Order: sequence, then structure tokens, then C-alpha cells
Amino acid sequence: MPRTLLYVSHILSWADTHCKRTGSWPNLNAGRISDAPDETWRRVDSALRIGLRGLRGGSSLARLLAEQRGVRNRSCLPRLTAKQILAWADAHYASTGTWPTSESGPIRGASGETWKAIDHALRLGMRSLPGNSSLSRLLSKQRGVRNIQNLPRLSIVQVLAWVDEHHRRTGRWPTSDTGPVADAPGETWSAVNAALQKGRRGFPGGSSLARLLAKRRGVRNPKQPPRLSVSLILKWADKYKRLNGLWPTRHSGSIEGMNGETWAMIDRALTKRQRGLNSKFSLFHLLKQHRHAMKHMGSRSRS
Repeated sequence: MPRTLLYVSHILSWADTHCKRTGSWPNLNAGRISDAPDETWRRVDSALRIGLRGLRGGSSLARLLAEQRGVRNRSCLPRLTAKQILAWADAHYASTGTWPTSESGPIRGASGETWKAIDHALRLGMRSLPGNSSLSRLLSKQRGVRNIQNLPRLSIVQVLAWVDEHHRRTGRWPTSDTGPVADAPGETWSAVNAALQKGRRGFPGGSSLARLLAKRRGVRNPKQPPRLSVSLILKWADKYKRLNGLWPTRHSGSIEGMNGETWAMIDRALTKRQRGLNSKFSLFHLLKQHRHAMKHMGSRSRS
């Protein structure tokens, strides 16, 4: 039994009802047509493509809805140009204060477009674009936006210049947790530390910000404190005695002139045989043996 003729006006009416009822436009997988139970959207799509049941052919359900209802057709997306993408990026920056990335979601004012789809088209050369690019590369080239996938090379001289300026301004040496580098927009001390550690951006790797500061600026690295010797500890203790009239104990605080060293650290290194020491003495027993330092060292020093 031959099927009834199809008319574009009927198809559009069915599509309008479907959209009103479901909130989305039908596609060829949408199943049966509620206003025409004997019809399916797949059969309608085939008739539009092949030219069956009175239809001309050479179309599709997606094309018909794109032409007559402005529905985005993923199989036939509009051409893109770098100029258009940059205009959308400028508008995004004007409204948000940040440049878009591939994760920025839908593009405001461009129905159906997303930044991920734009990045994809730039990379693969789709929608009339030449390809072998990306959203980050386009913005880096045309708007000077920092591209984290292609960061500029760094040098030890440059990092040390930033370090010295930070210390001059704050009185403290930077660490990997210090945050942005004030003299280098977009740079962070964490990123500099990672580059030193992992051999990125022109560095050989195997270092860190803390190791660099220890080597080039004499800043104490808590994870790699300098080696100690009994003779050096005794030298510091003699100096302490001359200045204070008493021998130091592990409660005596910082060691003058020794950046970051404390007598408590010395006592711990001695008792635990750390930092190159091979003695089981505590600070108290070391001074007792080598300086006969019982006088003026009360019970607190032994505790």
C-alpha cells in the first residue's frame, strides 16, 4: 500500500510540536512522530534525502530545520574565520576580564558555538580554517595572550633578578608557595620551581627554587640543610660563650650569623646523627666532654 505524500509544511508543524513538547528539535533518532503515529523521524529524513513521497530530495531533516527554523546543523556548520573568532574573544575579554580557553563553555552571542568546538576546528582545519593551530596559539599570536603550552625560555640570570627584586621589596626570599612573580606578569614562583625541577623552559632539571637560592644566595634550604661537624659546632658554642657568658643549650634559640640555624636543630642533628654527624652526643654532652661545660648549664639544658 503506497504511503501518503509528505509536505514540508506538515514536517515543520510536527517539528514545532515536538520542540514545544520536549524542549528540543527532533533528529532522525527521535522515534515516532507524536502528531503522526504511523510516521517516524527517520523515515521523514530518508524521504527528504532521497526524494520520496512527493518530496524533491537532496535535503535532510537537519538541513530543513536549519533553513526554516535556524536550528544548528552539526553536519553543515557555518564557515569560520580568524577575524570572527578574535571578535568573539575580544567580547569575552570585555565582559569577563579574562581571555577564553577551550574550557570556557558556550560563546555568548553565537548560538550553538562553544570555545571547545572553536579550538577543535582551529587544530584540525575544519570549517574553512587552515588547521595546525589552536585557540591559545591564535590568542598568543594576535593578542599577546600567554600560552601555557608554549612558554618563553627562562635563564638563571633572569630568575635571580626576580629573586633579588622580591627580596629587596619584601625583605623575604621567595618560595614555591609565594604566588605571582611581581616583575613578570603571568609568572608564578610555583611555575619557576617546576621548570627548575623538571627541566622545562631551557633548564636542565634536577634543581629547585630552594636549591638555587641555597647555592647562589646562601639561603637555607630546609629540605637540604648544610652538613655539620663537631669542630664547627664547638666554634659556634665558643662564640656564644664569649658573647653571653654562658654555654648554649638546645633552648638558646637562633645561632647568630648563621642563617636559619638554631641550637635546637644542632642538638637534634647530634642526637639523631644527621647532617654528616656521627656522634651519639646531645649538645649538652658534647660541651661537657669537649669544653667541660657543666657550670652554668642547669637541669633545663639536659631535659
